[in-house]
Amino acid sequence: MVTWVMAASLVHVVDDDPAMRDSVAFLDTAGLEARRYEAGTELLDRLLKPASGCVLTDIRMPGIDGLELLRRLRAAGHTLPVVVMTGHGDVPLAVEAMKLGACDCIEKPFDDKALLQALRSALECGEPAKAADPTLQEFLRRVRTLSERERQVLDQLVAGGTCKEIGRVLNISPRTVEIYCAKLMAKTQAENLQELVRWAVLAGIA
Repeated sequence: MVTWVMAASLVHVVDDDPAMRDSVAFLDTAGLEARRYEAGTELLDRLLKPASGCVLTDIRMPGIDGLELLRRLRAAGHTLPVVVMTGHGDVPLAVEAMKLGACDCIEKPFDDKALLQALRSALECGEPAKAADPTLQEFLRRVRTLSERERQVLDQLVAGGTCKEIGRVLNISPRTVEIYCAKLMAKTQAENLQELVRWAVLAGIA
């Protein structure tokens, strides 16, 4: 029983930044065991099968980046949940990560509480949320309240478009796109763009 609890609380942290790897030391005091790797290849070489716990990986790394690591994990038959760390403006990468099977994306910089919540959710779920999830159903209900133009902006956002690019596609100004984005966030009750994209992908509308 003790072994199962330890396995279920294991977090494989992959990041080429030593400061980032050091910063997750607090996980040990939060009941989670953090194993650190400076490259995706190191994780792939050391990961046992069947693997336990979850993976926390940066999306931008030299060599094997977070997306390629996710692809290789799935190709190797590893099904453990993956949480991807993204930078501001990495919406296209976040969308691709979710489509590849990441269970969550968390934007840097983040606080300890947000990271713990993402990791514990990943460890509890063990797989991405399903479309039948009541939370997803509520998200879809909110999406149905969007105007036609707001829905067009949402579609462009989850496709990875920037405000300038969306403005060109829809023939409106970037500032107008920003206004529509603010309305989207309010109507869907998403806390940030990453969360909006995450729910859109999980709900199958991306």
